[in-house]
Amino acid sequence: MQNLIDYSEKRYYSLDYYLKKIYGEKLYKISLNGGMTCPNRDGTVGNGGCIFCSAGGSGDFAASPSKSIAKQIADGKNLVARKYTGHSYIAYFQAYTNTYAPFEYLEKIFTEAIMEPEIKILSIATRPDCLNEEIIALLARLNQIKPVWIELGLQTIHEKSAAFIRRGYPLPVFENSVSKLRAVGIDIIVHVILYLPDETEEMMLETISYLNHMDIQGIKLQLLHVLENTDLAVYYEKHHFHLPTLDEYVVLLSRCISILRPDIVIHRLTGDGPKDILIEPKWTGNKRLVLNTIQKYLKSRDIRQGKEYLDV
Repeated sequence: MQNLIDYSEKRYYSLDYYLKKIYGEKLYKISLNGGMTCPNRDGTVGNGGCIFCSAGGSGDFAASPSKSIAKQIADGKNLVARKYTGHSYIAYFQAYTNTYAPFEYLEKIFTEAIMEPEIKILSIATRPDCLNEEIIALLARLNQIKPVWIELGLQTIHEKSAAFIRRGYPLPVFENSVSKLRAVGIDIIVHVILYLPDETEEMMLETISYLNHMDIQGIKLQLLHVLENTDLAVYYEKHHFHLPTLDEYVVLLSRCISILRPDIVIHRLTGDGPKDILIEPKWTGNKRLVLNTIQKYLKSRDIRQGKEYLDV
């Protein structure tokens, strides 16, 4: 497999590297809120959402749904204006399940976002069980205008862990959605959570190895966060399951990177839940320290994305 990474900058195929290679500049992500909920909250699949999910539905940094999409995009541009002088953005529908709404509404808000001149990519976070044929056809049409990315929250391949976090769908549903999305040329980004309770290092690496054999284009690696007012917080207070130190996390993350297929773009190496509701791990609140520690560790040990994968 052709080496896609310039290791002089980072030791992995970063989103920043990918965007600069394709678009010639950094693209800022604008988090949008379509005002949707989730079938795992309203009783269709379950109640209360995934066990780790906050009241914001993983969209704690997204805009208010009371504003129009155009207004949210304008506000998002203003928010980064001091540190970004470019004119290229990713419209990111982040909060809750962003294909869980009537077709006509989805067509309206997605079209409004993608037709903004400075929006270069439309990224939509959703569940694989909320992608019917009509919605996939819509995404395929939009993908002819500008690139469309679909982000799927897999988290783990292990059914016991999936049941614990109340994911609400079995693995074949994920596989079916990947197949249908790729058939119409949609790029897929998969969310994985590391250090779910009772998952061993071997189990976490099995999830990465599984994804190597799936037709996906990107991955988000995130450490499990315990946030206030979640069912996970209640469980953690009673059981205090193991959460890693920064050093532990970096070592495990380096293993994930080394076995990950080298053409998969890494969109995230950790995560940053809102500091005002973060219970543990506290060290994740210092994002700069975390990222610098990761980079230093990878370089000092000559760990590169796909190194173990290519050696197999």
